[in-house]
Amino acid sequence: MMRAVAIGSLLVVLVATAGVAERNLIPTLDNEPDVCPDQPPEPQWMKDIDARESHKRLLIQQIYRAQSMQRIVEAQSCECPTRYPSWEAAEGVFVEHFAASEYWDIVEATSDYRRQANELRREAMPICQVAGNW
Repeated sequence: MMRAVAIGSLLVVLVATAGVAERNLIPTLDNEPDVCPDQPPEPQWMKDIDARESHKRLLIQQIYRAQSMQRIVEAQSCECPTRYPSWEAAEGVFVEHFAASEYWDIVEATSDYRRQANELRREAMPICQVAGNW
């Protein structure tokens, strides 16, 4: 009997906690960036890409991210135009090297660019933190 009461009490606490946590998660459609509010938006064609082609969008995003981290490290600066230039260079890399690629080649390239960006991130993050852009 005592065990049933303890389990019942635990369930009440868990349900109450889950209910509070659920109420604190308020979805928002606000996409305002925390840093560099004038970031260039993704090209419209990327936003409109068919779901079956979304792996291509992800690759371009990772190319852009890797290029961004590389620019910050090379310039030793995290000014907004350095960190968030136009999407043209990333689009160019995609068109030149991956536009005609097969699915698995794109998935592999995405992983490579993500890895590259993550390695560069270690050097770029302190630079951007000093600039207040992280």
